[in-house]
Amino acid sequence: MKKTTLFVAFLLLFSINLNAQLPFKTSKLLFSDGFETVLDTSKWFVEITPKPNNAVFVENQELVLDVANGVTVWLKMALKDHWMLEFDRTIPLNNGKNDRLSDFNIFWQATDPHTGQLMGRNPAFENYDSLSLYYIGLGGNTNTTTRFRKYQGTGEKPILQEYSDPAHLLIANKKYHCQLIFKKDTMYFYIDNTLFFTFKDKKPLKKGYFGFRTTQSRHLIDNFKLFKIK
Repeated sequence: MKKTTLFVAFLLLFSINLNAQLPFKTSKLLFSDGFETVLDTSKWFVEITPKPNNAVFVENQELVLDVANGVTVWLKMALKDHWMLEFDRTIPLNNGKNDRLSDFNIFWQATDPHTGQLMGRNPAFENYDSLSLYYIGLGGNTNTTTRFRKYQGTGEKPILQEYSDPAHLLIANKKYHCQLIFKKDTMYFYIDNTLFFTFKDKKPLKKGYFGFRTTQSRHLIDNFKLFKIK
């Protein structure tokens, strides 16, 4: 057998073994966005302070969050039942005006239990405290903490899990492949096929919205896909 054939067979076997470890099977692609040209505002909603050095745009087939202040980009599709989403995300450090290795954040199952109107707020981080949602913040506090929280809708947002070791902090210019899974009452968050967080919630937030979040940094996002799973 040729070396190339052996190599392909090894990759296929590795892929099969890896997929067997994941706690789900994909059944349907619900939505995807490769950010080829411009941001589709019929699918995404941007909460950003209109100030100099704050921008969200598509460049080189990537969604760019380049901000001196906070920004949230919401997917305008409510997530419910069982699903998985995946995306690639990079924090470049290349002497950009907002380059800072910090705040690789996401929200999911987000709702506003008080007004029912989730999108359209001032994107200062404290303005999200009243929401009901799950939150992961990798490399927060200038890349010293990685945390998983549940926002209660009351201003309380207890930390469910936390890391501060180098293996769970950010690396500049590294493209991370992320998978977020919501199945019944359990959540899983993988980075590069490594499980970072898992949590079984006795009172899960069964329906809500997903958003990319950061502050005072530049992030590149690509290859977004949302699947129904079983």
